[in-house]
Amino acid sequence: MTLDTVLLAVGPHDADRSEHLAEAVLEVASPADATVVLAHVFTDGEYDDVLDRLEFGESAGEVDPDNVAARHSTIQDLQRVLEEHDVDYEIRGAVGEHGPSIVELATSTGADRVVVGGRRRSPTGKAVFGSTAQEVLLSAPCPVTFVRHDD
Repeated sequence: MTLDTVLLAVGPHDADRSEHLAEAVLEVASPADATVVLAHVFTDGEYDDVLDRLEFGESAGEVDPDNVAARHSTIQDLQRVLEEHDVDYEIRGAVGEHGPSIVELATSTGADRVVVGGRRRSPTGKAVFGSTAQEVLLSAPCPVTFVRHDD
C-alpha cells in the first residue's frame, strides 16, 4: 500500500496535544514523502464563535471553511512544524459533526491514513475512545492512528 496522503484531523481541544499530533504525523508522512492534509472540523456553533473571535466580519455562509481553518492557531502551529521538516501539506476546513466530517474529508481527499487525537479516559471511559475518535476509527475508509495525550 502506497502512502500518498495523510489526513491530520484537529478540533477545538487539540491545541494542547498539537506537538504529539505533529510527531505522529511526521513519523508516517515524512519517510513516505506523503502530503499531509491539515483538517480542522468545526460544529456550527464552534464555527460561528471562531468567525467572531477571528473577526472575519462576514457571515458564516460567505466565508470559506478552508480560510477559517488556515487562521486557526492549532493549524498554524502544525503548519510551522511541517514546513520545518519540508513536508508538503494543504489545509482543509469543514463545518459539521466532527466524526462524520472527518470521515468525509478522508474520503474526499483520498487519504491513505487518518491521524486523530484524544485524551486519557477515566477507568470507566477506557472502554470507549470517545464519540469523535470512535466514529472515525469505525467509519474511515483507511487505517486510523489514534494519538492519546495524557492531561
